[in-house]
Amino acid sequence: MSRIGNKAVEIPAKVKVNIDHSGQVAVEGPKGKLNWKLPKGIKANVADNEVSLVRDAETRSMKALHGLSRALINNMVVGVNEGFTKNLEIEGVGFKAAVQGKNLNLSLGFSHPVLFPIPEDIKITVTDNTKIAISGVDKKTVGQVAADIRRYYPPEPYKGKGVRYAGEQIRRKEGKTVQ
Repeated sequence: MSRIGNKAVEIPAKVKVNIDHSGQVAVEGPKGKLNWKLPKGIKANVADNEVSLVRDAETRSMKALHGLSRALINNMVVGVNEGFTKNLEIEGVGFKAAVQGKNLNLSLGFSHPVLFPIPEDIKITVTDNTKIAISGVDKKTVGQVAADIRRYYPPEPYKGKGVRYAGEQIRRKEGKTVQ
């Protein structure tokens, strides 16, 4: 039994959810619009400001898709209502970031600046030259953009330099010692 899949998704007052006969889910709210197609074997209906999902079969994979579908629809509703944010921190001497037009300019100790093109549905703000806030309506896209930026210079374990998620703990290693 999928405990998550059996829970209904509550729809806030400002959000509209439409599900057509082919399984296309469209969610519209104050922050934007999102679309997604339900997998085969999962049916959804909207009633009394709630979205409820049912599955056709009791197989293991269908139960997993049931919970996944509910979680994705919930993320869509939360995204168009409130939005999602990921925060990154840059640590290192001379390391900094700046938004220049449609690009994020990262100075990460390389011989050249790293230019990251900002996707259209994502908003990036930089404070103190070292703190990056990534926000948008789609949770998957926000997380992927944060992971792509972090991948340019992941935090290294000796000095802790690099791009890290806010609050991320880096396990430090001891350097070489002279005997």
